[in-house]
Amino acid sequence: MYESFFGLSREPFSVAPDPRFLYLSQQHRDALGYLNYGLRRAGGFVLLTGEIGAGKTTVWRSFLEQLPAGLDVAYVVNPKMSVQALLKRLCESLQVELPPDADRPGAEADLIDALHGHLLLSHAQGRRTLVVVDEAQALALPVLEQLRLLTNLVTNEDKLVQVLLIGQPELRQLLEHPELAPVAQRIVARFHLKALSRDETEAYVVHRLTVAGLMGPLPFDDEAIRRVHRLCQGTPRRINVLCDRALTLACERGQHRVDKALVDQAAAEVFDLPALRNRPLQAVRWLAGGAVGAAVLFGLTQWGPFGPARPAATSALATAASAASVPVEASSAPPATPARPSVLAMAPHANPADPLAPLFVHPLNEAQAWQRLAALWQVQLPASDAPCASAPAAGLRCHTSLGGMGAVRLLDRPGWLTLTTPEGRSTRVLLRRLKGDEAELDTGDGRALTVPLLKIASAWRGEFNTLWRSPPDTPGDGLLVADGPTGIWLAERLARLDGGRPQDDAASLADRIRAFQIAQGLKADGLPGPLTLMRLNHATGVEEPRLDGNPR
Repeated sequence: MYESFFGLSREPFSVAPDPRFLYLSQQHRDALGYLNYGLRRAGGFVLLTGEIGAGKTTVWRSFLEQLPAGLDVAYVVNPKMSVQALLKRLCESLQVELPPDADRPGAEADLIDALHGHLLLSHAQGRRTLVVVDEAQALALPVLEQLRLLTNLVTNEDKLVQVLLIGQPELRQLLEHPELAPVAQRIVARFHLKALSRDETEAYVVHRLTVAGLMGPLPFDDEAIRRVHRLCQGTPRRINVLCDRALTLACERGQHRVDKALVDQAAAEVFDLPALRNRPLQAVRWLAGGAVGAAVLFGLTQWGPFGPARPAATSALATAASAASVPVEASSAPPATPARPSVLAMAPHANPADPLAPLFVHPLNEAQAWQRLAALWQVQLPASDAPCASAPAAGLRCHTSLGGMGAVRLLDRPGWLTLTTPEGRSTRVLLRRLKGDEAELDTGDGRALTVPLLKIASAWRGEFNTLWRSPPDTPGDGLLVADGPTGIWLAERLARLDGGRPQDDAASLADRIRAFQIAQGLKADGLPGPLTLMRLNHATGVEEPRLDGNPR
C-alpha cells in the first residue's frame, strides 16, 4: 500500500465507515440540525435523503452517537420485508418478547399489541422510541402504511413512536404516491443531502489525509483536486475510491505528486471510463512533440548564426528527438526532474511569482499576531509576551483550535495561522477572509494577499488561533455556569433559537445546550464551552468579525 510512501499512519480513503475520519460539511451539520429538530417534535416522520454515497450514513452515525440517553432505537437495515417481518424485527430490536406463533400468517395484530404494551411501559419510565429505516426507498407501500399506523400509537398527551426514513432520492418520489398521502402529511422535518461543492471536496480530501497522519504537502495539486471534484460530482464515496486509486498509481510510479493526468487514469480504471484511458499516453506524446520544438528553437539560438555550438544544445535536441521517435508507454515512469527548493524556503527576494513568498518577508511573532487580530475586534492589546492575559478586560477571549480548515469554517471568524517550511522557518499570518477556494491573508507589513487554500495546506499544520466575544461576568476560565448572570444570559440567548423560557434551572439549561450542540455538529456534553459559545454568538447575532468580511 501507499501509506508509508506518503508518510501516512493509516489508510485515508477507505470506504469503510470510521468515526475518526468523520467530516461534516456545512450541509451535513445542517442535516444534523434538521434531524434534531424533528426529534424534538416527538412524533411523525423525519426524512433524510441523498444520492448514493452522499454521506447519509455519516450523518446518521453522528446523529446516533449524540442521541439522548432516554431514547430507544430500533434500526431496520433490510427494508425489503413484509409487514409481519417488520413488526417482528421491531420487537427483536426493542427486546420485546414475541407472542406465541409470531410466524403464523395473520399474526400482525398480536405483534402490534406486544409492541404497544412495551411502548406504554417505556413511556411510563420516561423513555421514547425511534424507528430508523435505512434504504427506505425499497419499502413496500403496505409497510410504509404500517409505519404510519405505529406513529398513531399515543397516550393522552404524547405519541409513542417516531420514524426516521433514510433513503435515496427515489424515496421522495415514493412518498408522492397518492396512497401514501397520509404518510407524507406526517413528515415533520426533511433534509436532502446534496453533493459536496468544489471547496468542500478539497476540504474533505485535506481532512481525511490529515487524520491519516499527513505532515507534508498535499499530494494532490490544484488541477487534480478540480478534476476529482468534476469526476466524482462531489460524492464522498466516489471521492474515496478515486483518490485511493490515484495515490496507489502515484506510489507505483514513485511520484509524490498527483496531477490531473494521473487522476484521469485512476478514474478510467475504477469508474470504467474508456474515454479517459488513453489520455495519459496522448499527453506524454504531446509533451514529447513539444520538447522537440523547444529543443530545435534552443539549438537554433545556441548553435546557429547567433552563437557558437554548445554540447548542451546537441544533447537536448538528441534527447527530444529520441523521445518523439520511441513509443512511450502510459505506465512508464516519468523522467526524473531536478529537486526544486520549497517556495517557502526561498529568500525574500526570491521568485516573486510564488504566492506564499511575501508572507515570509516580514515575519510576525505571536504577540504581534494577536495584536493584529484584536484590531479587527476594535481592541488594542498591549505589546507584551502574554497579550491573551489582557484580552478579558476588553470582553474577548483567546482560543486555539487544531481542527484544520473544517474548524476554521465552523468558527467563521478571522484568526492567525503559523506557516512553517520543511527547513524550519516559520511565520504567523492573519487570515482575514475566505473567498471560495482562496484565502485573504495579511503580510507582515499589513498588505492583503490572496492565496489558494491548497498552497496554505502545504505549510500549515491545522492550528488556528482566534478571538471570541465573551458574555458579561464570564469567569476567568471562560466556562459559563448555569447559576447567576451567566446562566440567565445563556437561557435568554437559547430562547431566541428554541422558543424556551428565558430563565431555566441548571438541568433544563444543560438539556437545551445539548440540543443546540447537536444541531451545530458539536460534542453534545451540555457544557457551554468556548466552541459552543462562539456558535451561539454566531446564531444569535452577537457582533463579531466574520470570514466573509461582514461583522454581524
